[in-house]
Amino acid sequence: MPDRNDAWQLLCEYTKGESLRRHALAVEAAMRQCALRYGDGEGDAEEWGITGLLHDFDYEMFPGEAEHPYKGANILCGRGYPDQMIRAIMGHAPYTGVPRDTQMARALFAVDELCGFLVACALVRPSRNLDGLEVSSVKKKLKDKAFARTVNRDDIRQGAAELGVELDDHIRFVIDALHPAQSELDLRPSDAE
Repeated sequence: MPDRNDAWQLLCEYTKGESLRRHALAVEAAMRQCALRYGDGEGDAEEWGITGLLHDFDYEMFPGEAEHPYKGANILCGRGYPDQMIRAIMGHAPYTGVPRDTQMARALFAVDELCGFLVACALVRPSRNLDGLEVSSVKKKLKDKAFARTVNRDDIRQGAAELGVELDDHIRFVIDALHPAQSELDLRPSDAE
């Protein structure tokens, strides 16, 4: 299997925009923590993290539903990525019809939209970080359809349900998973980090 460095180079080859690269890093961070919570053990963290890093690598070049993530899946297949990673990436886009039949696939779907939403929540705070971000504040923002309007709220709720966790617990878990990666996400970490 290609390693994390190979995955990063692939991401950068297809994704030039910093915003989408940061989203990939956020989903990678969340997926590494999901591997520890929902996977078979610590050995999964690398594979789950790479899956998160690459889930949208083709989106900038192939943004339409007719191409994303299909084009990316073909590229990943050609570069030797494992089938379970490719299936999880295919399953994160509900319109593909690929079932999310593994914990990795369910976790990817569950964190994708939520990561983007949490970073948006952090960026509008005076501190521009996740420090002290409360679940209740996130849920209030979820109700505001004008805030981060491209984020699919139904996917966030469905993702938590598919993982079998309460939405509040899932939001808290992903906030905590993203916290150590704040500087990579262009958030301002507190001085204590």
